[in-house]
Amino acid sequence: MKDPVMEIKNVSKRFDMTQALDDVSLELYPGEIQALVGENGAGKSTLIKIMTGIYNPDQGQILLDGRAVDIHNSQEAQALGIAAIYQEPMIFPDLNVAENIFISHQDRGPIVRWGKMYRDAENILAKLDVRLDVSVPARGLTLAAQQAVEIAKAISLQVRVLIMDEPTASLSAHEVTQLFKTVRALRNQGVAILFIGHRLEEVFEIADRVTVLRDGKVISSTPIDEVNSEQVIQDMVGREIEDFFAKSETETGDTLLSVHDLSKEGAFTNISFTVRHGEVLGFAGLIGSRRTDVGLALFGIEPADSGQILLDGEEVKIHSPEQALKHGIAYVTEDRRKLGLAMPMTITANITLPTLRRYLTQLGLLKRNEEKKTAEEFRRNLDIRTPSVSIDVEKLSGGNQQKVMLSKWLNAEPRLFILDEPTRGIDVGAKAEVHHMINDLAARGLGIILISSDLLEVLAMSDWVVVMREGRQMGIFEKTEATQEAIMTAAMGQNQAQEKIQP
Repeated sequence: MKDPVMEIKNVSKRFDMTQALDDVSLELYPGEIQALVGENGAGKSTLIKIMTGIYNPDQGQILLDGRAVDIHNSQEAQALGIAAIYQEPMIFPDLNVAENIFISHQDRGPIVRWGKMYRDAENILAKLDVRLDVSVPARGLTLAAQQAVEIAKAISLQVRVLIMDEPTASLSAHEVTQLFKTVRALRNQGVAILFIGHRLEEVFEIADRVTVLRDGKVISSTPIDEVNSEQVIQDMVGREIEDFFAKSETETGDTLLSVHDLSKEGAFTNISFTVRHGEVLGFAGLIGSRRTDVGLALFGIEPADSGQILLDGEEVKIHSPEQALKHGIAYVTEDRRKLGLAMPMTITANITLPTLRRYLTQLGLLKRNEEKKTAEEFRRNLDIRTPSVSIDVEKLSGGNQQKVMLSKWLNAEPRLFILDEPTRGIDVGAKAEVHHMINDLAARGLGIILISSDLLEVLAMSDWVVVMREGRQMGIFEKTEATQEAIMTAAMGQNQAQEKIQP
């Protein structure tokens, strides 16, 4: 067997009262894809940051080709052939696509040869089967396109060790297939790949070995053909996960929301559906189907140009989030870092922000004890893993940030909850908790709109499924008729799905 290109030996790291990593060891081999899985807060992000020089370990060492190395920053890591793609795309919005891809290169000469840079960028993207205008600013890119740019950036650095932290989180099934082709090609070229993922079906498709972290410790490291998903999940959470995708049967009430011919120029046209009290309406479609735009319109961020919205039978006009909240509508965004949370603020401040007036005295002073009491309740109920609700949200793992965002809107006590990619980038344990929360909300009579790129999630959790393609509604499927084949056929525009009338 080949010698490992990179070794992590007995690495530990503590942040205040939190032991993020505890005597962690693993080996990365050339030409091998090793999956690293674990619940949010297990230590995966901390390990990545130590491997790329962002954090220094409290103890332990990193070996490259059998030689101990000290990595003090990402530039030193890149010089050693180590590159990372993080869970949230980290692009420069005012630079164009090509500039973002080559931002870390210092060997292209003092004069920018734009033509060559554009051609090189296009060639790298072509390997990913991605077509982007490399000369346009990156700020207008979708999350999927931003992720593609991040991957291209890493590939451009001629990496020996490629760390991929949730690279598929915002990609469609087709884009995931194309990405995995590229990843396998890199493996065949001798690149050692550490693949961090929460979608176990992807882990079992792409990985040669799977390593499980729990509470900062390595629990197991096993060849992929010697383990199954149930064993991995049990190692991850220390317990069995039952009813992972399971919507309980709930009695639906009267119609809560009716939408008729909702349209917005350049986004979507003639969208119509209903949501009953206690019902989950799923939205399915490929990247670019404009499902999120419908959610933004209902919440008043990007109001519709025409159409009718009725809540409990009364027509309403929604032109701002403030109006939406007054009508009892809450919206959980797919991009928690940019749009969902105030990252430098505390957990408490984030949870109470939309309902801050509740926590003000007549003199306008903040009732800090009541604020903290509310935050502590959500911390317990949603199992937000943090030593204190007074720490900044940016210090939490991705899954715990997601729980804070959900808490924020649950605290607003909505009657209609729009969940846009609520389980993107969180582990199987947290995902199960979100699914149970959706069940509980529906059982309490709330209406739920679930927008998700995870088709299995949509099928399992929804009573009805709306399928969209390029801003058009391709059909509505009742739960009993919503199969993967039927949804994907409609989403890909192969044929016009039968239009089902919701009762």
